[in-house]
Amino acid sequence: MNKLTGLIFGSAALAAVALVSAPMAATPEGAGPGGRPFGHGAHMRGGFAGGAPLINIALRHKSELNLASDQVANLEKIKGHYQSQVTTLHQTLRAQEKEIASLTQQSPANLIQIKAKIQEGEKLRSELRYLQIEAMENGRSVLTPAQREQLKTLAAARHDNFRKMHKQPS
Repeated sequence: MNKLTGLIFGSAALAAVALVSAPMAATPEGAGPGGRPFGHGAHMRGGFAGGAPLINIALRHKSELNLASDQVANLEKIKGHYQSQVTTLHQTLRAQEKEIASLTQQSPANLIQIKAKIQEGEKLRSELRYLQIEAMENGRSVLTPAQREQLKTLAAARHDNFRKMHKQPS
């Protein structure tokens, strides 16, 4: 009975991994979902939790926010650092997902190896989330309180426009 239970739970875990990793496998190397680095994707939680989209909004609206040249330079530096870190992690995560897929094709599948690979992937996802938050906080620290408030308004307007475009209920 233990083997059957293990098989059932292992299958459920693999199905969950397949659902989570399917969009990732369709993206080109080094790009986020939709082929855009810093784009909205599955790694985004709670609206603008990702650091880079918020930084992109600030840079796109630098004149409206009255950003000084040193602020723009600092935001560009934060964005570049974030991008270099997450690109490597995304590539590693994609490679691990391919390994998991390969392991699941074996008969019988080695569930211990699969579980270890899944756990390694979760550590990478955790690091990605932390880097998003770190970039967002570093970006906020560059802005004045008034600029942060104005950026919140710009981000909310962008979010509302996105909702209207996709006709999502409020």
